Amino acid sequence: MPEGGSPLVFSIPLRIRFRGITVREGVLLRGDAGWGEWSPFLEYDDDTSRPWLACAREAADVGWPEPLRDAVPVNVTVPATDPERAHAIVVAGGCRTAKVKVAERGQSLADDLARVEAVRDALGPDGLVRVDANGAWDVDEAVRAIAALDRAAGGLEYVEQPVMAVEDLAVVRRRVDVAIAADESIRRAEDPYRVRDLEAADIAVLKVQPLGGVRACLRIAEDIGLPVVVSSAVESSIGIAAGVALAAALPELHHACGLATVQLLTDDVAVAPLLPVDGMLPVGPVEVDDDALRRLTAADDRVDHWRRRLESVGQDRSS
Repeated sequence: MPEGGSPLVFSIPLRIRFRGITVREGVLLRGDAGWGEWSPFLEYDDDTSRPWLACAREAADVGWPEPLRDAVPVNVTVPATDPERAHAIVVAGGCRTAKVKVAERGQSLADDLARVEAVRDALGPDGLVRVDANGAWDVDEAVRAIAALDRAAGGLEYVEQPVMAVEDLAVVRRRVDVAIAADESIRRAEDPYRVRDLEAADIAVLKVQPLGGVRACLRIAEDIGLPVVVSSAVESSIGIAAGVALAAALPELHHACGLATVQLLTDDVAVAPLLPVDGMLPVGPVEVDDDALRRLTAADDRVDHWRRRLESVGQDRSS
């Protein structure tokens, strides 16, 4: 640990811009149970960031429920990039399922269609293609785009968050023949159970940091009663391990998980980075590599920034 009780703050460049960022930052916490990661995105306020800290503390201080499986299937994630790079990402990813970002600001549906076609070509006819619009469409745009993307993919597994409002999600679900997955409608909602109550989705996408940890997600999954896809917030392997722990503890796991995003980073803090082998991630603890941490420790001003954020959300222990 750095001198003076400073938090262990990492800074890792991304291979390609994703979710509008080119560098991923966060804090590593060490407790009796192991390592936890706290990495809310920079624009998130204290209230939004607080469940992320609860997740990190669960990992560091409490640990996770016993797993029901020793490996979990994962998808390769394809950013909103050009078709050639999308094809290469899928080939290098080594997974049989691909999640493709669509509806990127400044791009057109034609760009999305070309990307999805390239992904289908890379996967072959037997792979599964899912797309994620991050709530960018309105209802009519979503209905038109889903039909076109379904044709381009030769059949979509599902569409994630085509529109933002839960009420609109329910409308879209009734107007299309493709399964609908809810992410932001659960993760950002004051009442995540409205997705269930309005029958707005076929699948629930759960992310452990934004929802407060593995046990909190298990409760949500049980209450919602939908098939679950566990997805990442583009964490280091320390954060991804919490998502893997959730996927491993679910009674049923019908879909590949969106947990292979360490592939998007240029480096990692773990001794054994959580990278898929034959489309699977192993279940188990992840240890920090001291040499990697020294290499990836953020600059002093960024450490100060994260220390202030920790203090602001009420955190009084930094190790």
